[in-house]
Amino acid sequence: MRLLFIGDIVGSVGRKALKTCLPKLKLKYNPTWIVVNGENAAAGRGITSAITREFYELGVQGITMGNHTWDQKDIFEFIDGDDRIVRPANYPAGTPGKGLTFVKTKDKELAIINLMGRTFLPPLDCPFAKADELVEAARKRTPYIFVDFHAEATSEKLAMGWHLDGRVSAVVGTHTHVQTHDERIFPQGTAYLTDVGMVGPRDGILGMERTAVLYKFMTQLPSRFVVDEGQWHFHAVCIDLNPTTGLGQKMQLIRMNEEDLLFE
Repeated sequence: MRLLFIGDIVGSVGRKALKTCLPKLKLKYNPTWIVVNGENAAAGRGITSAITREFYELGVQGITMGNHTWDQKDIFEFIDGDDRIVRPANYPAGTPGKGLTFVKTKDKELAIINLMGRTFLPPLDCPFAKADELVEAARKRTPYIFVDFHAEATSEKLAMGWHLDGRVSAVVGTHTHVQTHDERIFPQGTAYLTDVGMVGPRDGILGMERTAVLYKFMTQLPSRFVVDEGQWHFHAVCIDLNPTTGLGQKMQLIRMNEEDLLFE
């Protein structure tokens, strides 16, 4: 069993990269499930119903979100009816959408859980307590459980990995847009990566046009961030899962640049 998880897709450049790379990755890795983080897919902030359809048509089976979940207002019109998209589960009770969903391939189900950290991000409900609750529910249906922990602090992400070791297939971080090279299988079998990275403009700053970001850092004045243009880079992780236990067996980091494909 194999999971392909693709990092935060940023704007139209990121969507172009996904359209270019995903068919190649399907052929190379033959994943059982394909999941993407889509919280930056619409001009860097949020997602729309049209973009979710675009992802599904490419073969994506699950979409995770994050702190920009609500930035595109039409999400309130479709999130409750879309069983393949999850927003952070530790939003307060009554928030639209869901934080746990199940996607099926043949006779196997993958549980997808989305959580958001609280360090340097809005103070949501405790992600660790919510993880316990949802993992217990998910394990009643399937041993294949994937957690996208959308968090800023490396320490909080590591803490979540250790907290869930042996209880889920994988804990992979999103949000910081820089792929880390600390992939490992924890002692009890959970695959872990602090951040999967991003899919989008390579020469911006975390996908944003760099002049505006530099201006804010140098002046401490407000600055409007827009998604950068130009060539893309693409980050993902492929995780092999034990067909009986659902635990992690192998991790492969994926890193691609547009210019590399031009010379293939």
